[in-house]
Amino acid sequence: MANCSICGKKRAVGNNVSHANNRTKRVLMPNIQRIKIVTDSGVKRTYVCTRCIRSKKIVKAV
Repeated sequence: MANCSICGKKRAVGNNVSHANNRTKRVLMPNIQRIKIVTDSGVKRTYVCTRCIRSKKIVKAV
C-alpha cells in the first residue's frame, strides 16, 4: 500500500475489541488517492491522502 507523499500517512495497526474483551489484530487503512499535482518541476502523478487534498496542501493539476 502507498503512503501519502505530503504528510506520510500510512496504514496503522490496532485491535478489534469484542464485547467479551477479546482482542484480534486489525489494519486501519488511510484514504489515499492517486492524483496529478503541480510541483516546481511540473505536473506529476502521486499518492495523496484525502485530508491533504481537502485542506489544500497541494494544487491539483487540471
